[in-house]
Parts: sequence; structure tokens; C-alpha cells
Amino acid sequence: MSIPTADAVAELVRLLDLEQLDPDLFRGRQPDSGRARVYGGQVAAQALIAATRTVDPSYAVHSLHSYFLRGGDYAVPIVYDVERIREGRSFQTRRVVARQHGRPIYYQTLDFQVVEDGFEHHDVMPEVPGPDAGFDLGAVMRRGGNPEADALAREWASIDARYLGNSSAGLAPDPDHPSRAQMWARVHDGLPDDPTIHLAAFTYASDITLLGASMAAHPVTPADVQMASLDHTIWFHRPFRADEWWLYDQVSPAAQGARGLSLGRIFTEDGRLVATCAQEGLIRPVRPRD
Repeated sequence: MSIPTADAVAELVRLLDLEQLDPDLFRGRQPDSGRARVYGGQVAAQALIAATRTVDPSYAVHSLHSYFLRGGDYAVPIVYDVERIREGRSFQTRRVVARQHGRPIYYQTLDFQVVEDGFEHHDVMPEVPGPDAGFDLGAVMRRGGNPEADALAREWASIDARYLGNSSAGLAPDPDHPSRAQMWARVHDGLPDDPTIHLAAFTYASDITLLGASMAAHPVTPADVQMASLDHTIWFHRPFRADEWWLYDQVSPAAQGARGLSLGRIFTEDGRLVATCAQEGLIRPVRPRD
């Protein structure tokens, strides 16, 4: 059963509204999900909110680096403990540990900077058709044999994702990048104007397909592969709204040792490069049991 987009966005906003237990201690609620393991983008987004609550508003987050340690449990809330690593005049640094059942499940380190002017340049956005040319991501996952397609589509109902294609289907061959994927995405209408909410909502959405780019060069379906995010990094270059269309241009430069590395460039519709993501994850072939 599909969820009305207004309800889905309201649920996302509720997920990002953490309960403050102490000055540097927060608790995040869980969504109603049929999946066995907490979605990594949710944990990353809630950790970002926790860290931002401990920093003066004159500082803006410019990067986060994180590791997924254990699968999260939807049955209990997640507690976020923030450590104040650096309190500089230009930069401040925070480390967040997310815990469940008394054990860490995720670590995130974030750096914040006072807004200032400086040199500017950025890559040119690739030539791609607009969002209307893309296919609904949920439908693409179902056709691709993803066993969690329905559960993921329900959990990601706040995100309007239009898949343009990958190296196996839909994109022109690129001999320099044998494994790549592209899609347009945005959060449906309903986000408040708070810039931190937009950064956290983008962080939530940034995890939905990135690791999949590392599988685009291989003739397998998600049912053939055990996949799990190991780490996730985002560099925020320029302010942008998560509820306006952004292009997720993804490429996987390498896969080896049952791990795949994927990089993602995020462009707004007017061609500005506003963020860059990187993720390495487990991509282990599922072997038949004896």
C-alpha cells in the first residue's frame, strides 16, 4: 500500500526531530518499517541533526565521515552521544556515536565552518535528460528483482526518485567508467525552510542508490548479492534545497575483495555542483548453501 507523500514527508520531518536528553545526548525515534535492519541514511541524518544541535548557528556543516558498525534494530530508539572535538574560531568538529542495546552501531565525524568567501570553481554537470525522462525508482527495483523493493519503496516514500539508467541499461557506454548510474531525486513538498533540515533530508536520501552503482557493470540482480554499507562520506559545497530536483551522478571507480567503492556528484537543475558523496560497501556474491 502506498503512503500519501504529505504523510511520508511529515514522517521524515518527525524522524529528524530528535529528543534532547542532555546537552550532548539525543534520542531518535524509529519509523514503522517492515525491514530487518535500520536504513543507513536515517542513522546518518539523525546523527547530523544531533551534532548540529551542539554547534552555534553561525557555523555550517561542510563535511561528514562515517562508519556503519552494526545493523540497527527498528524495535528500539537510537541514542546519539555527541563529543565536542574542536571549538575553533573558524571550524568546529563533532564526533557522534549512535548506540542501541548499549553498543555502538554507527560513528560519524562532522566538521563545521563559519561562512566565508573564497576561491570558487566546480565541475560541469553532464548532459542528461530531465526528471520527466526518468523511471520511478520503486518500479525499477521491482523489475530488477530486489527482494526488498516494496519495503524500501514504502520507507522511501518521502523521496521522489527518477532513475535514468546505469551502465547495463539506459546509459551510453563510457569506456572510462565501466560502472555508473544516474538519477534525479528530490524530497516531496512539505519540508520546512530550515537549512539544517534540508541537509539532513539530503543525507537521508543520499544512501538510497549509491552502493548500487558498484554493481552496474556486473550481470547480477540484488537477490544475487549480499550488500551492506560500510562507510559514508558527504562534502557539502553549496547550500541547496533537498525538495528541489538534484541530479545524482554516480560512478564506481573500483570493486575488489567483496567491496565496491562508489562516488556521487550532486548537481542542481541549474548545473551547480552542491555536494559530493563517497561510499564503500560490502558486495559479496550470494553462494548457494550445501
